[in-house]
Amino acid sequence: MHTGPARAVGTPLTALALVVAVFALVLGGAGAAFAHAGLSGSDPADGAVLKAAPQYVTLTFTESVSFSEDSLRVLSPQNERVNPRPARHVDGKDNTARVELSGKLPQGTYTVAWRVVSADGHPISGAFVFSNGKPSETAAVVATGSPDDTAVGRLYGVFRYVAYSGLALLVGAAAFVLVCWPEAATVRPVRRLLVLGWVALTASTVALLLLRGPYETAGQLTSAFDPAQLGRTLTGRPGGALVARLVLLAAAAVSLRWVARRTADRTGLGGRLRWAGALFASALAVTWAAAEHASAGIQVALAVPVAVLHLLAMGVWLGGLITLLLLLRRRGSDGREIPASAIGRFSALAFDAVAVLVATGVYQSWRQVGSWEALSTTSYGKTLLVKIAAVVLVLCAASFSRRWTARLGHEASPATATVTAALMPAVSAPERVRVAQGVGAPTPAAGQEPGGAAEAPAGDGPGDTAEAPRFEADAYRRGLRRMVTAEAVLGVVVLVVTTVLTGTQPSRAAGERVAVASAAEPQAQVVTVPFDMGTANHQGTVQITLTPGRVGENTVEAVVYTPDGGLATVPELRLSLTQDALGIGPLDAKLKNLKGYWAAYDLRLPMPGVWTLNITVRTTDIDQVTVRDTVRITSLLG
Repeated sequence: MHTGPARAVGTPLTALALVVAVFALVLGGAGAAFAHAGLSGSDPADGAVLKAAPQYVTLTFTESVSFSEDSLRVLSPQNERVNPRPARHVDGKDNTARVELSGKLPQGTYTVAWRVVSADGHPISGAFVFSNGKPSETAAVVATGSPDDTAVGRLYGVFRYVAYSGLALLVGAAAFVLVCWPEAATVRPVRRLLVLGWVALTASTVALLLLRGPYETAGQLTSAFDPAQLGRTLTGRPGGALVARLVLLAAAAVSLRWVARRTADRTGLGGRLRWAGALFASALAVTWAAAEHASAGIQVALAVPVAVLHLLAMGVWLGGLITLLLLLRRRGSDGREIPASAIGRFSALAFDAVAVLVATGVYQSWRQVGSWEALSTTSYGKTLLVKIAAVVLVLCAASFSRRWTARLGHEASPATATVTAALMPAVSAPERVRVAQGVGAPTPAAGQEPGGAAEAPAGDGPGDTAEAPRFEADAYRRGLRRMVTAEAVLGVVVLVVTTVLTGTQPSRAAGERVAVASAAEPQAQVVTVPFDMGTANHQGTVQITLTPGRVGENTVEAVVYTPDGGLATVPELRLSLTQDALGIGPLDAKLKNLKGYWAAYDLRLPMPGVWTLNITVRTTDIDQVTVRDTVRITSLLG
C-alpha cells in the first residue's frame, strides 16, 4: 500500500531552497520590461502649444489595445467634446488610437482623456493637455484614480475571487476522486463540494460576462444589461473566453451526472475518465490564460501553457486539501473512514502540485517583475512578496502534514494485520501453553490436552495491544486534520493574493511606462543666458536649471560663469517667471545663496506652456543687469 512516506520528510524544505536559488538566478539577470499597455507617445505631445489647430489626435501604446466609442475624448476649454466620431486604429496598427477633431477649434487649452483595454484584458486610463495658439484656463474635468476604483470595478473584482475559488473546488475535488479515492464520489460532502464548485464558477462567469462592458468603459452598473454593450463584449477576447468557459461548464454538468450514475451502478472510474477530466480542466484553465497577463508581453507562446499548469496545480492542491479536510472530519454511521492509502496518494499528488506551482510561479514572477528593485518599488512586487511569504508558510505546514501522513501510513499495516487475523482464525493452529500439574490433579476437561491449559481467547491476556493501533491511528488522524486545516487556510490566503496579482499592473509594465515617460519628457530644463558683467569685453553667463521642468513643484539651480568658464561670485541673483499669454506672474523663485551657486527647492508652476525667465544679476554693490529668456514647461503623461 503506497502512502508516499519516503518523500515525506525534508522535501518541502528542498522545494523552498529551489525557489530561492531559481529566484536568484532568474531575477538577478532580468532585463527590460514589456506587458500591460502604457502610453508611449501622442500627437500632439503632452503640453504642446501649436500654431495651428490639429486635424487628429493620435495615441501610441506599448502594446495592442482595444477601445469603445467613448475611449478617446478631446474636451475644449469649456469642457465640450470636439471629436464627433469614435476612435479607430491607425493604418491597422493595434497599438494606436486616433480621433478626428472638429473643423474649427478656438484658441485655448484642450484636454485629451483616454480609457482603453490592454491586451491582457485590464482597462488603463489617463489624460494630457495641448494648446491651440495660446494656452488658457480649462474647465474640463477628467476622472482620476485607478480604473478599478469604481462600483463596477469592485464588484467585478469580487466575482473574479469567486471564479478562482470555484475553479479550485471543482478541479481539486474531481482530481481527488479520480486519482486518490474513487469511492469518495459516493460520499455526500464530496458530491456537494463538486456541485458548489460548479455553481460558484458558473454564476461568477455569467456575472463577469455581464459586468465586462461597464468595467471596460467605466459605465454604470445598470448598463450591464445593455444588449449593444453585451454584443461588443462577446466579440472581444475576454468576452469570448468567458463564453467558452460557460460552454465547458455546461458540458461538465452533463459529465458529472454521467459519472454519478456510473458510481451509483458500481461500474467504477477508468483511466479514460481520468484523461478526459485532465483535458477538461486544462481547457477550463485556458479560458483564464488566454485573456489575462499571460496573453500579453514577452514569450506568450510559453507563458500561456505555464499559466495553465499554474492554475491546474493550484486547483489540485487547494481544492484537494479542502476535500481531504471534509473526509477527515467525517465519520459515517457505518464508521467508515478514508483509508490511509488514499491519504498517501493525495500526499504524493499534492507534493507534485506544489512542485509545479513553484516552478511555474518562478517563471511568472520573472516575466512580470523583471528585477529585484521592482519587488520593493511597485505594487505588483510588494503583493508578490506577500504571496511568497504565504507560500513559505504553506510549505512549512505541508511538511508537518506529510509527516502525519507518513505516521498514519506506518500504523495502517499493523492494524490491518490484526483485523485480518481476527477474521481468519483457521489459518494457523491456536497456540497452546503448557503448565505444571501437581500429583493427583483432575483429569483434563474435554478439548484440553493433558498437562495443557485451556485455550485463552485471543486478546484476553494482560499483554494485549489490539486496541493500540486503533488509538494511535485516531491520534494521527487528528494531528493530520489540524495540519490540513492550517494548510487549507493558508492556501486560501495564497488564492486571494494571487487574484489580487492578476488584477495588478505587472512591475515590468510599470517600469516600461516610467521608461517611456522619461524618454518622452526631459528630466530637466537647462537655459544658459549671457549678460554684461559691467567691464569692457567681459560677458558672463548664467545657467538656470529647472528640475523636472514640468507643471508642479520644481527645483531651481543657478550658476554664474565668468567669460573664461570659471565660477563667478555675485552679490545677488534674482529669478522670476511670467506667462504673458495667460497673464500669470511674475512668480519669484526666491533663490538663496548656497556658497557657489543659487538655488530654490519649492518653485511651483501652475500651467504648462512657454514661460519667460527674468534674471537679475547684481555684479557690484551698485551695478546690476536684467536679462530674459524663455523655457517650455510641460505636464506629466496621464
